[in-house]
Amino acid sequence: MSNPDLYRALFAPRRIALIGASTDAKRLTARAQVYLRKHGYDGELYPVNPRAAEVLGEKAYASIEDVPGPIDHAYILVGTEMVEEQVARCASRGVPVATILADGFAEAGPEGVERQARVLASARAAGLRLLGPNSMGFVNVPARTACCVNAALDVDRLLPGRLSLVSHSGSLMGTLISRGQARGVGFSKLVGTGNEADLTVGEIADLLVDDAETDAILMFLETIREPDRIAAMARRAHAAGKPVIAYKLGRSKEGSELATSHTGALAGSDESVDAFLRAAGIVRVDMLETLLEIPALLIGKRPRADTARRTVSMMTTTGGGGAMVVDRLGVLGVETLAPTPAMREAVAAKGFKIGAGRLTDMTLAGTRKEPVAAVLGELLATPHTDVAVAVIGSSAQFHPQLAVAGLVEAKRTATGHAADKPLAVFLVPQADASLALLAEAGIAAFRTPEGCADAIRAFLDWRAPAEAPAPLGDVARAAALLTPHAAGTVLDEAESRAAFAALGLPQPGAAVLRDLDRFSDLPADMAYPVAAKIVSRDVPHKTEAGGVALNIPDAAALRQAAAGIVARVRAHKPAARLAGLLVQPMQKGLAEVILGFRRDPQVGPIVMVGLGGVLAEIYRDVAVRCAPVSLEDARQMIAEVKGLAPIRGYRGMPEGDVEALARCIAALSDLARLPEAAAVAEAEINPLIVKRKGEGVAAVDALILRAGGAASAHH
Repeated sequence: MSNPDLYRALFAPRRIALIGASTDAKRLTARAQVYLRKHGYDGELYPVNPRAAEVLGEKAYASIEDVPGPIDHAYILVGTEMVEEQVARCASRGVPVATILADGFAEAGPEGVERQARVLASARAAGLRLLGPNSMGFVNVPARTACCVNAALDVDRLLPGRLSLVSHSGSLMGTLISRGQARGVGFSKLVGTGNEADLTVGEIADLLVDDAETDAILMFLETIREPDRIAAMARRAHAAGKPVIAYKLGRSKEGSELATSHTGALAGSDESVDAFLRAAGIVRVDMLETLLEIPALLIGKRPRADTARRTVSMMTTTGGGGAMVVDRLGVLGVETLAPTPAMREAVAAKGFKIGAGRLTDMTLAGTRKEPVAAVLGELLATPHTDVAVAVIGSSAQFHPQLAVAGLVEAKRTATGHAADKPLAVFLVPQADASLALLAEAGIAAFRTPEGCADAIRAFLDWRAPAEAPAPLGDVARAAALLTPHAAGTVLDEAESRAAFAALGLPQPGAAVLRDLDRFSDLPADMAYPVAAKIVSRDVPHKTEAGGVALNIPDAAALRQAAAGIVARVRAHKPAARLAGLLVQPMQKGLAEVILGFRRDPQVGPIVMVGLGGVLAEIYRDVAVRCAPVSLEDARQMIAEVKGLAPIRGYRGMPEGDVEALARCIAALSDLARLPEAAAVAEAEINPLIVKRKGEGVAAVDALILRAGGAASAHH
């Protein structure tokens, strides 16, 4: 157990003080006491109410100081204005953990932020751990401890189970209890974290990694705090064989605001969260129902190592029902494969016949145990698909034992690869009895085609926690170049290129002219035609300031163009400090790519690749990963960008230097390794020209923003 004392105080307290417990059983502040006793808590309860000698049949105490003996856990049920005093009293009393119900803290503006900070400081000074504020409490079903005020606990009996939930939302904690109860899915532990002033999702979930009564950890997330702790928890859970599954709000939220580059708009908060959860080995589901239904698909399984295939094989006793799942899977990029000739022959050898269609339709054969087990056994055994899917029609409602017998038998008798392959079952009608039988057999069953497809997609996206790759370039050299620049500084293009070069990003043919009056430092061996751009931290919008000239044919024209650039920029912004002119040969290639790096406010450093050009932000055709990434990760990122299909050799088109591009992505991602004194908030190469295979790439524009400040938008 990572922290047994905290585990006991949080999940298994034997002496609980209820501060502010109401004598009116109908009030919110009475519910914790009501539910604790209703669901069988046999420990000591100490209601604290200065105006009552007894609360709901139990002796009350005027203050927590009057409670005899040690207190394992205090639930503070008083109003916002009284919380600070009660936390201080709990701290002086030596309480190890206190839960705070009240709102009006960090979520309520500056005054609430200050109030929460004071409460937290008081608690930390005494070693008191806090759950909340804004927490509805916790439930430990096996220990019959429902220290919670959610009305879902009005149910007569809480179903025990081996799933545990950590939720930012107390209301959603109740939602999942009630939805689980309705389908026979029970829980082991449930916790509402509220504001996470102290105890966070990551720390609480880490306790559940070592919990013998938990097989899978579910998370309902409104944001991500302490991503490093969550990632470390997920790594331990992976080692323990416990899947971690998250439902994260924010799919439709606009990308985070930009300080400087396009990268934030293209790789907004949700894309970054996706990348973080994937790198941590956490399964992300899109539907709340899936959060309840997917655990049976994952428990006992390991993430896939093969990222190329995304295929399923499907058997159905209803063509329409099977088609619904096939359709949803197709939308999610998962292909349903027809049975191979070898599979058909194997089924025929068992006395049954199946067709060659994408759906193995057994409508006419019905759901008799023998044919279903024979066909499904072959779908499980084939190495050509990743998941076997069975879709069962009306018999699931009216003849549950018959409907599931073949499914259970196929799974029971499967060996080797077939035993390891996940089986997902979609029951087309409302069929509670069949759902219960499948759950008893440990088979994942789904009520909707959308939920079934979402779960399969999530399983296929599941990866083991990523290992940190070795750096490609000289990170120490890059740090030395960046450290002298103040926080919030936008480096000019020449400075940015120097740092990129240290990391191993190629900077072909560029030269900086520092003599802006005579241009006497013009290189003699420059390959024309060239482009010339002003170098200035004060001129982020070079084009608008007249600071760019393209297709300059020779040295004489370059001198003339350079003089024009300097004159225009000085006229546009007289106070601008001009550091020189950057000159580089004009570049041609097969594609323009944008590479970006930024520190996401939720999950930390991310790297992004997408198709460059003016339409990049419209199409949002990008791949995002947590940084740093390996070369293999970078290759996968390139494969995900639809607009880069031509340079991958699509339909015989000329191949681009994909390997050189992958090296650039990995090299840029090494910005994540910089020490704090040199940290970068954002960086971008836009565009990066990808040339033919073997000819490399060329950076046409470069930008770095040091961490610690904001700057104007760059285009």
